[in-house]
Amino acid sequence: MAKRILLPLDQTLAAEAVVPLVADLARGGGAAVRLLHVAPVPANVVSPEGRVVAYADQEMARLEAEGLDYLRTVEARLEGAATDCVVRFGDPVQEILHEAEAFGADLIVLTTSHHRGIRGLILGGTATQVCRRTEAPVMVLRPGIAA
Repeated sequence: MAKRILLPLDQTLAAEAVVPLVADLARGGGAAVRLLHVAPVPANVVSPEGRVVAYADQEMARLEAEGLDYLRTVEARLEGAATDCVVRFGDPVQEILHEAEAFGADLIVLTTSHHRGIRGLILGGTATQVCRRTEAPVMVLRPGIAA
C-alpha cells in the first residue's frame, strides 16, 4: 500500500479526474498526498510600449499564489486524507521527478490523453517520460476511464 502519493495537476478537468481515486487510496491506506502544480518559469511582463509592467519575481509570486489557490480547491475534495500543496516552476517532467524524490513518493498518479500523433509517439508525453525516468511506481489513467 502506498504511504506517500504524489499527484501532479495541470489545472485541467482531465487531470482532476483521478482525484476521487486518489482520495479513496489515501483514506483507505492512511497515505499522505502531495498535490503538485508545475508552472512555466515566468519572464518580465512588458507592455506594448516596451515598459516592464511586472518583473519576473513578481510574476512568479502571482503564479505561485494562483497555483496554491487552485491546489487548495482540489485539496478540499481529498477530505480525510493528509495533504499538502506545492507549486514548482520549470519543466513538468523534471519537476515531477524532483518532487517525487524530495517527497519520498512511493506512488505517482498521472492522467494521460490519447497519443498526440507521431510527435507523442516518439517523444512521449509527460506521463510517458515520467514512467521512463522514475523508479517509483506510476499509475497512469485516461480521464474517461478514471471517471
